Amino acid sequence: GILFDVNSDNIKSESGSVLKEIAATLTENPSVRVKIIGHTDSDGDANANLALSQKRAVAVKNALASFYGIATSRMETDGKGEGQALNKNANATEKALNRRVEFIKL
Repeated sequence: GILFDVNSDNIKSESGSVLKEIAATLTENPSVRVKIIGHTDSDGDANANLALSQKRAVAVKNALASFYGIATSRMETDGKGEGQALNKNANATEKALNRRVEFIKL
């Protein structure tokens, strides 16, 4: 998936291949629209996490638009904060997996 550092909306470099795959899929299917949903781990204030999750979604949208030419009109963004964790946030590995974005076809 697309992953982020703690308290950051900077996309981790190892996420580049995933971004490239998503951009290729969107390029091959020009009528497809997606919603990009950001998530955080459970550390910190819930309101700050919600804002950060929204920034993460926007960062991915901007990367797809600027690096791969995907029209911004084809992408919506949303943030869920820490509310939809993949796991219990019990350790650093689990927390890292929760700092992510997901794509939903519209």
